[in-house]
Amino acid sequence: MLRLFTRKPEVQERRNITLTLDDGATLDVLMQRHARARRIKLSVDERGARLTLPSRASERAALDFLQAHTDWLQAQWRALHVDAAQPLRVGITSALPLRGENHSIEWRPARLTRLLVTDEGVRFEVRGLEGLSGQPATPAVHRALRDFYEAQARGDIAHWLPKYAAGLPSPVSRINIKRMSSQWGSLSSSRVMALDLALILARPSAFEYVLVHELCHLIHHDHSRAFWREVEHRFPDWRDERDYFHVQGRQLKATMRMLCG
Repeated sequence: MLRLFTRKPEVQERRNITLTLDDGATLDVLMQRHARARRIKLSVDERGARLTLPSRASERAALDFLQAHTDWLQAQWRALHVDAAQPLRVGITSALPLRGENHSIEWRPARLTRLLVTDEGVRFEVRGLEGLSGQPATPAVHRALRDFYEAQARGDIAHWLPKYAAGLPSPVSRINIKRMSSQWGSLSSSRVMALDLALILARPSAFEYVLVHELCHLIHHDHSRAFWREVEHRFPDWRDERDYFHVQGRQLKATMRMLCG
């Protein structure tokens, strides 16, 4: 007799807990039971705060753990957002981050919603600007901003890629640019490269390093010494860029999330 077994879901239960911070602001903490969790764990990143507990842990113990670590959580959350951009407001936001710098925005009404790079900064053309001025960004505005950032990122990649193509056993089959929760890049077994959209907010040398890092995985599919020797050969200053991401990485991801919704 053939029996079908269904895999037990790893995340078994989840709900939000609203935490009131010292300044009166509120923060939603996602509490979830996880089948693979061995202890209660509190974490925070650009997506929010999460309280993870094992399947058999009591909810009271998890809430006590959260209460005991509230000061730490507040400090981490504020440090993550202190330098992050504010949510995009039509006609109000005065600058956009791009390639490690802030560029002034000129808002203009237009038939199409799009962004253009000008000598003075960035021009944000918005359909129906008069009626939207001062309001939070609409889905069309968010989409235009994401398209703009992706186009800028692809332009940088096209500029750098020929420099590093020599010596690769095969070319990348496709490059996808998307928002990634924790990684900055990846390379699949079918040679599809994924790069985080937030890289376009970083200084160009850091973005270039991530591209080189993933290209080197075409030669070595792990992080062996041979892999790092290949990275060193192609990008000698890679350690500086890795340190840059350790310091600035969470802010970059938080800023992209804040701007693009």
